[in-house]
Amino acid sequence: FHDIKKLLKALNTLIEQGNTILVIEHNMDMIKCADWVIDIGPEGGDKGGHVVFEGKPEDLLKAKDSYTGQFLKAHLK
Repeated sequence: FHDIKKLLKALNTLIEQGNTILVIEHNMDMIKCADWVIDIGPEGGDKGGHVVFEGKPEDLLKAKDSYTGQFLKAHLK
């Protein structure tokens, strides 16, 4: 988690300077700190590519069709 903490500090510094940050990530510690999540799936490859969820991380926890939401909910327990 030390690497993620260091990365989040750097990203937050950029945000405080007025920059917009777009991160493509599967790490739950990164996702829970996001302002907005776009979950694309539900699977990879031919079975993916659809927006499954778009919104705040706390709302992602309620998204029944989102694997990311399920993993995030388990991660936060």
